[in-house]
Amino acid sequence: MEQWILTLLTFIPLLGAVVILLLPGKAVNSIRQVALGTTGICVVLAVWLFGAFDRSVAGMQFTVQLPWIASFNIQYFMGIDGLSVSMVLLTALLSFLCIPASWGINRGVKSYFALFLLLETGMQGVFVSLDFFLFYVFWEVMLLPMYFLIGIWGGPRKEYAAIKFFLYTLAGSVLLLLAMLAFYFNTTDPATGQHTFNMLVMMDQANHSEWLRLGTVFGYSVPVAVWMAMFVAFAIKVPLFPFHTWLPDAHVEAPTPISVILAGVLLKMGTYGMLRFNYPMLPDATKYFSTFLAVIGVINIIYGALCAMAQTDLKKLVAYSSISHMGFVMLGMSAFTVHGINGAVFQMFNHGTITAMLFLLVGVIYDRAHHRYIVFPRDYEEPELRGQLGFGGLWSHMPVYGSITMVAYFAALGLPGLSGFISEALCFLGAFPVHRTLTILGTLGVLLGAGYMLWAFQRLFMGPFNKRYKDLPEINSREVFTLAPLAAIVVLLGIYPAPVLDLISVSLEQLSRVLGSATVSMSGF
Repeated sequence: MEQWILTLLTFIPLLGAVVILLLPGKAVNSIRQVALGTTGICVVLAVWLFGAFDRSVAGMQFTVQLPWIASFNIQYFMGIDGLSVSMVLLTALLSFLCIPASWGINRGVKSYFALFLLLETGMQGVFVSLDFFLFYVFWEVMLLPMYFLIGIWGGPRKEYAAIKFFLYTLAGSVLLLLAMLAFYFNTTDPATGQHTFNMLVMMDQANHSEWLRLGTVFGYSVPVAVWMAMFVAFAIKVPLFPFHTWLPDAHVEAPTPISVILAGVLLKMGTYGMLRFNYPMLPDATKYFSTFLAVIGVINIIYGALCAMAQTDLKKLVAYSSISHMGFVMLGMSAFTVHGINGAVFQMFNHGTITAMLFLLVGVIYDRAHHRYIVFPRDYEEPELRGQLGFGGLWSHMPVYGSITMVAYFAALGLPGLSGFISEALCFLGAFPVHRTLTILGTLGVLLGAGYMLWAFQRLFMGPFNKRYKDLPEINSREVFTLAPLAAIVVLLGIYPAPVLDLISVSLEQLSRVLGSATVSMSGF
């Protein structure tokens, strides 16, 4: 089973999608049960993987390597290390919790759940692929179901948001394709003497040293041009400023479970791609751009927080907060220190759980009140409500909902004792010795984050109760089921972060050593 565990994790959702397509469209309960059972099996496999993963090994584990397209030396090559195993666990967990959160989908149920399971296959495939061509296939597989999930089941401007997401991501995919071809034609497998898409071979600098003699591309040496192409492709996915404009539209229009997947998993693929490709494959170029990465991270932190503070729509507030929090990941990554990279990957995992809670909580109140406004905008359709608070005093009426929201909001602002604090602190600890001034500026994001989170919480739950919402029901057991595991993880990792840090640390220490041995001189490029 060990050899095929990653294959099962990747393709069981695809099998579930096929089963759903074979069911009659009117069998809604059966479709839901198949989707829940399929993702539940993946969670069980992920938990087994968590227990069986050897924390003392830095290299790849549970590998499977088979010929696929022999004429181009393309292989079916899968494996995981400390970097990818945390993302595999996060993907399995969030996919499972999003199924009961999708119970409210009552139009095109069969198509929705089939597309969702296809999306999970694409996401898991990205994190376990060790062949660049295979990685690219899964990277593109994600694009189509996400486009339809937003464009069909989204809000009033769903077509605009879906097309914008598609075009941005496709532009990044074209750049990634060019980078993949450059690596392939300039990487030789010493075992076979052939060009290869094997990512582990690409990580050995000796196998593509001929790049130094290939001239320039638009005035840049080939390694730098390839690094920049991959960086932009992954920056769009994060998203980093100024490639971020697709994200708020996609989040606002997407149904709640899709917003959870967007923020919880898809954003992490950008930073994962940088750590998997840019860092180990082109360490010299990566180290040269260290300050640039830190500057971009700080811009994301402050810009995203300021935009979040200006929002009156809860979903937009959480979307911009995601841009800000991914800036902490970039700041930690930019230092190349053990603490910084560990903090960045830990922040990727923690942000996935925290932002999933935030979007699920927004979905709970939207399903009841049919709006998400903290303050009604000036163009709201009911003139008497324009400029007024949308909610107020909800805690007295919905105490369970308010208490769970409090945990999520305080975790998002980085309260000590909750998981967000640990990962943000590690990012700052790792970045401060290398980028002192930028790290000091980056800490403003913590202050601004506390500002917009407490501002929103106060207007939603504190003060006199708005009797307009006296008939809103309390959060139900299904919704608590989707939120309780995430809340437990947030509290547990805030008190005892070792389960994830032990999982990722050995592999990331090796990556830090690779970057530490790189040179910042670009004279060879």
